[in-house]
Amino acid sequence: MNPIECRWILVLVFALVPASGCRLHEALSGLHQSNPPPQAALAQNPMYVPLSDREFLWNQLVDTVDDYFDIEREERVRSVGGVLTEGQLDTFPQAGATILEPWRKDSSPGFERRYATLQSIRRRAAVQVRPQVDGGYLVDLQVYKELEDVSQPEFSTVSLDELRHDGSLRRPGTDLQGGPVTRGWIPMGRDTMLEQRMLADLRGRLGVASQ
Repeated sequence: MNPIECRWILVLVFALVPASGCRLHEALSGLHQSNPPPQAALAQNPMYVPLSDREFLWNQLVDTVDDYFDIEREERVRSVGGVLTEGQLDTFPQAGATILEPWRKDSSPGFERRYATLQSIRRRAAVQVRPQVDGGYLVDLQVYKELEDVSQPEFSTVSLDELRHDGSLRRPGTDLQGGPVTRGWIPMGRDTMLEQRMLADLRGRLGVASQ
C-alpha cells in the first residue's frame, strides 16, 4: 500500500469516528431520556385511594417509598376512640442518583439524573395519609429537592486564604478539611416528576385506576 492510499484511509477513519461518536452519544442518551407521562396518566396529588383496608394501604405505601428512599419515621393510621388518625411517613435526605447508578430510582431519567451527576443534589420524601368520610384515603406525597451550598467549587484554584476586602475576619488554621465547606442546603422546590413516578408505582400495587 503506497503512502497516498494510507493517507486517504486515515482521512476516511477520522471522518467516520465523529459520526459514529454522535450516534453512540444519541443511543446512550436515549437510555436515560425521560418523556413526561401523558396528561391522562398523571395522578392527582393528593391522590384519592378508594380502599378501606388501611393496613394493606400502608404496607404498600411503605414498600413503594422504600424502593426510592430510606425511611426515617413512620406513624401508621390508627383508630383512637373510633376516630382514624392521620398517617405520616418521612424519609432520610438522600444524595441524588447519578448516571453511573442506574439501579437507583430517586433521580428521574433524563435531565434530573444528569443534573444530579454534575451537582450535589439531595432529596427527601414526606407522605401524609388522611382518612376520608367515605372510607377512602387521601395520599399526599411530596418530594423535596435541595442543592448543596458550598464555600467554593470542589476543584477551584482560588484560595480562601487570600486577602479579602469585605471586612470579614478570617483566622488561619480554621479550615481543617482542606476543601469546600458545606454551608447548608438551598431549597429547590418539589420534584413533581418523581412524585408522579412514585404515585404510579403505588397505584399499580393497589390496583387503583388513575383519577
